[in-house]
Amino acid sequence: MSNSADSPTEPARRPVGRPALRPVRVLTAAVFALAGLIFVTSFNTAKGTNIRTDDSLLKLSDLIQQRSHNNAALEESTAAVRGDVDALAQRDDGSTKAEDAKLKALEQSAGTKKLSGEALTVTLDDAPPNATANPGYPEPQPNDLVIHQQDLQAVVNALWQGGAEGIKVMDQRLISTSAVRCVGNTLILQGRVYSPPYKVTAVGDPDRLQRALTASTAIQNYQLYVKAYGLGWKVDEHEAMTLPGYSGTVDLHYASPVG
Repeated sequence: MSNSADSPTEPARRPVGRPALRPVRVLTAAVFALAGLIFVTSFNTAKGTNIRTDDSLLKLSDLIQQRSHNNAALEESTAAVRGDVDALAQRDDGSTKAEDAKLKALEQSAGTKKLSGEALTVTLDDAPPNATANPGYPEPQPNDLVIHQQDLQAVVNALWQGGAEGIKVMDQRLISTSAVRCVGNTLILQGRVYSPPYKVTAVGDPDRLQRALTASTAIQNYQLYVKAYGLGWKVDEHEAMTLPGYSGTVDLHYASPVG
């Protein structure tokens, strides 16, 4: 039997008993504890209700649509009140026929009265889903496939250049203070929200309006995207069309006299 001093050293043994806690087990326990705390907090917050469907947590798009509907209702109310005011104004107030004629001309120019006559409608639309480039054109980027603010503005400006007596975009009459603005491919016009396809209708000489559209360099550029990627473009003529009068407020809050 060899001397114990010459025998190999045995590895130290762990005392028999409860095994030591490993870091993984400690982390797992902490995660479960945190999850329990979250569940308790969520229960106390919800008070037995479904917090995912709480009306206070509306999506931004839902809120925008709701405000748009509210604005439309307010416009109808404003139009009704304006009708009452106009009825009262038609009473004899001592004005001359010349003054009455001048007032009617100003109301027509302001866009607050209905306007009827020959008309032309331009319809613009996004490219079809999964649109690809036609032969000879580069592959499109996402912005190449949707209608932009500049496209709508180009049509409106061209129609004014073509002698339009009045214009409406979608179902709203444009006046001197109207602004055609888009966020992405969503149109925001006078407090209301619209999605494509967009319709722009102008009362005037259809031939002259058509020539103005053809002569517009901005629209010529748009036509390239129509050919390349299939953006929507359609022009319809009408023998008779009635544009609604503008029904919103006409008060100017930030204007000042010139000179």
